[in-house]
Amino acid sequence: MVEPSAAAYTKSTHDALRIWRAGVDAVGAERLMGQALLLTGSVLTVCGHTLPLADWDRIAVVGAGKAGAGMAAAVEEVLGPAITEQRVTGWVNVPADCVRPLRRIHLHAARPAGVNEPTLAGAEGAAQILNIVSQLGPRDLCLVLISGGGSALLPAPVEGVSLADKLAVTRFLMQSGATIDELNTVRKQLSRIKGGGLARASRAGRMITLIISDVVGDPLDVIASGPTVDDRSTAADAQRVLQKFGGRPPVVPESIFRALERGRSSRGDVAAVPAAVENHVIGNNAVALAAAAAEARTLGYAIESLGAGNQGEANAVGVDLAERCLRFLQASTSPVVPTCFLSGGEPVVQLAPTVQPRKGGRNQQVALAALCRLGPDLSGGLTILSGGTDGEDGPTDAAGAFVDAGVQERARSLQLDPHEYLAINNAYPFFEQAGGLIRTGPTHTNVMDLRVAICRG
Repeated sequence: MVEPSAAAYTKSTHDALRIWRAGVDAVGAERLMGQALLLTGSVLTVCGHTLPLADWDRIAVVGAGKAGAGMAAAVEEVLGPAITEQRVTGWVNVPADCVRPLRRIHLHAARPAGVNEPTLAGAEGAAQILNIVSQLGPRDLCLVLISGGGSALLPAPVEGVSLADKLAVTRFLMQSGATIDELNTVRKQLSRIKGGGLARASRAGRMITLIISDVVGDPLDVIASGPTVDDRSTAADAQRVLQKFGGRPPVVPESIFRALERGRSSRGDVAAVPAAVENHVIGNNAVALAAAAAEARTLGYAIESLGAGNQGEANAVGVDLAERCLRFLQASTSPVVPTCFLSGGEPVVQLAPTVQPRKGGRNQQVALAALCRLGPDLSGGLTILSGGTDGEDGPTDAAGAFVDAGVQERARSLQLDPHEYLAINNAYPFFEQAGGLIRTGPTHTNVMDLRVAICRG
């Protein structure tokens, strides 16, 4: 991992970064896949299920997500060169900066780095995936690799809805502060591959989906919009989401509403996902949080865990973390027991109306909101860090940001007012100048965000 942009940082910041990295490393795609897959002689074991290779003619590997490259590489590594060359074929949609050459599984650049939106390239890749699974037979095994970001990487609009139309409704919901559940409820109803569409298109004798979850609670039908899971939501649910946020033409194209109306009338015609499909979550935020806690204990910290399921609005999350630290320091008697607050999950950003240019992400917003709440005299033993485990935070090259006394002092010397940057969701330029950006590049995993707050007194 690349060091953050700050030239130097405090002991608390050094420890916070080390704890955060331990959490991210624990959910690395290849590590998780190595725990899920095992080849013993001629028997492949997948999440405890034994699959004699003699029972299968071909092994197709398809999928999408930010962890897709590492997951696909792990499949080839476990199977080994001979079996991979003889039996494996595959296609996985990934961000452009995750593409690398593999033996038999094609990694397809389905969107540019840092642009979490569906693209024409993604639609072309989704079509290839649907074609691959439709060509399989009863003696073929299909492994599906799903991870966070899969929804945007697998666009396959239903008839009558263009990619531009789907992009418009996606942007509208994201800018309105819709949760991932709400966003995916709409996307599933507008897709041929989401909401179980991939499983229904498959003719494989067996399909096993391995999932790295980026959604609170690991709901299988929500992660990457559930391409191999029966859709529990309905077109009426999607209509209610749009109504909640005031979606209407022309901001949300008329074709979206027509498609949802057709979906309401034809809901009974949708087939169930075949019984030969299995879904297994092999990694999630709780795994990262546990690893971070273990590292913090190794460094001598007492742990205060807020759990892996935190959502809410980014400003409120940052303020809450700051207030917890302030209350801890005010209530502690000397000597203060060094304490690490840990929090997992994924907040949303409510965009403020402005005509000014801005750039940022939810983790940078959390950190900046925390800095504003902490006030002008930040303790040298206090650090608050928020970072995306995927190495991405909004349309930026940062995974997130941290705040400490050094960041505050540099901001003061440059006459940067954090409140002004916070007010228009412009956190990136603030941290770019004051220091505090966390830059890692793609981590090849995605289990939402991990926040670390260090209080050393």
